[in-house]
Amino acid sequence: MTEHVLAAIDGSQFAEGVCDYAAWASLALGAPLSFVHVVDNHSWAPEEQNLSGSLRFGAREKLMEELSALDEQRARVNREQGKLMLEAAKARAVEDGVSSPTTRQLNGTLVETLVELEKDVRLLVVGKRGETAHQASGHLGANLEQVVREMHRPILMVPKAFQRPEKVLIAFDGSQTARKGVEMLARSPLFAGATCHVLIVGAETAEHRSELAWALNTLREAGHHAEGAIRAGEVDDALQAYEQESGIDLLVMGAYGHSRIRHLLVGSTTTAMLRSSRIPVLILR
Repeated sequence: MTEHVLAAIDGSQFAEGVCDYAAWASLALGAPLSFVHVVDNHSWAPEEQNLSGSLRFGAREKLMEELSALDEQRARVNREQGKLMLEAAKARAVEDGVSSPTTRQLNGTLVETLVELEKDVRLLVVGKRGETAHQASGHLGANLEQVVREMHRPILMVPKAFQRPEKVLIAFDGSQTARKGVEMLARSPLFAGATCHVLIVGAETAEHRSELAWALNTLREAGHHAEGAIRAGEVDDALQAYEQESGIDLLVMGAYGHSRIRHLLVGSTTTAMLRSSRIPVLILR
């Protein structure tokens, strides 16, 4: 099966951004676009309670029957809402220029479903926060954090509103993963015509200067206008400052490893950089 751009949508305020970024990626990559909505009928279920001590058997039996009927009703509503969301996403993608996007509604948990689908995925597009995440919170939510950890495909995490990326920043540490990221950035049609920036966070050393020169040369040889810098300080602070100074539209990062940059995605949360980012983040594996 042809690898496609997979966009995971839900009822959150990030759904339109997911649709638009997914359509842009599909067109740029020349890859089919597929929308998926995962219905998890257990995610909203209240905690089970032991009612035997507070209700007579007949009353408890009746309540269990009513709760079961309510579960079935909610499941039907979830499926209908998902169907409407998928239809709206497909129509929006067609308006954006995608000729024949497909849709799928699947039952299960989000993480397990996406992992099962990943063998046919070239790029996964997700919103920064999901439908059930608290909008006032900076946290991305357990689902997205787990998706980043479990998936082995590039993941594009997007904000609410689409802006075509024209200035792309890659957080670079000279590692094998980061070098693959630079090479991908250099040849990917996703970034054709974009100005590519490379940032190394650390001391101004001969090794870092050599690594930066390699990255810039790789990008320039592929036809990109490329700029770069070496900055001291904390990684998230340095990246955010460079983003603002240079008007960066999209950040590219590697997911795992031992460097300070890749440690941004290791821990109990996905770190300040991802939580606070107002621009799309492309996470490479």
